[in-house]
Amino acid sequence: MKNIRLATLDDAAAIAQIYKPYVLESAISFETAPPSSDEMRERIQQNMESFPWLVWEQENQILGYTCAGPFKSRCAYSWSVESTVYVRQNFQGKGIGKNLYQNLLKRLSHQGAVNIIGGIALPNTSSVALHEGLGFKQVAQFKDVGFKLGRWWDVGYWQLQLQKPAEPSALRAPSFL
Repeated sequence: MKNIRLATLDDAAAIAQIYKPYVLESAISFETAPPSSDEMRERIQQNMESFPWLVWEQENQILGYTCAGPFKSRCAYSWSVESTVYVRQNFQGKGIGKNLYQNLLKRLSHQGAVNIIGGIALPNTSSVALHEGLGFKQVAQFKDVGFKLGRWWDVGYWQLQLQKPAEPSALRAPSFL
């Protein structure tokens, strides 16, 4: 889709603005202070060395973004990645998040990822519907693991297996570049 492109460091301010209300007004993110544009630029730069960051740009405005990163830091987890997607308020429900996520999943599959993991603060019917609509299956739910906005929140994990794991002798490290 022509509205989707790789993010650049110049997109950091727009991405930080999209993310800010999720941090300040919801438990969708467990961060409590929104990252500055400079901090977001640093996150993009660090992750883009190995994982894709994509944005949805329309009429010179960034309306959403998606990215992936390591699921866990230990080497044996190399074939599993964690993903996320955020859409600018007032533009949700228009297919932007779904299209971004589909593009990210396709890229991750081509790069050798076996599993994609999405963590969701619960309840969040929109995010659950997005993940399940793309084939993710709920694999875990942790009770009362995050405290934000004056209450405790559960976190669920959804997994999408992009490809069957190969026999150990056929494994090669995925290339996320």
